[in-house]
Amino acid sequence: MSYSNTATETYSVTDIETVMRKVTADIVMIAGSTGAISEEKARQWGHDIEVLAKNGYLKAVDLTLFSGNSEIKAVRYDINTESGALTTSRPGGVLWPRVNQPYLQIILMYTSEYNSEARSKLKPKLCIDWVPTSVDTSHSTLKSNSGRNYVSNAYGMQRKDFN
Repeated sequence: MSYSNTATETYSVTDIETVMRKVTADIVMIAGSTGAISEEKARQWGHDIEVLAKNGYLKAVDLTLFSGNSEIKAVRYDINTESGALTTSRPGGVLWPRVNQPYLQIILMYTSEYNSEARSKLKPKLCIDWVPTSVDTSHSTLKSNSGRNYVSNAYGMQRKDFN
């Protein structure tokens, strides 16, 4: 399966898989360093993110570390299907601290095409039963920094870090 954005910007399922391996590596590093979730749970999140991305339903992913009710760190990954001009980075820079009462919150943001029919079709392929939320992901208590870019051909995810 291939996707086309413009005559000069194309990407394949393999490109999405390449980018998603890097995003999943980040999530596994975050899980391991914080101890907030298991590596298995982190890989389930990565699996579902990849399934949604391959089907064109993923717009962004937001992952936040809390200590109790306080935000400690966060990352946001935004899909970019015109990323040919971006330079790819290696996964990393996400060895987050161990905190008291750790909690990792992941929010997936979908494209408008992810309607009830699409949800029904994909549900058996997902590891997690994702539920709607109206959680604020502005990270207003944290300072944003540029993160890393994970790119393969014209498909990429741009990571923004919040500290």
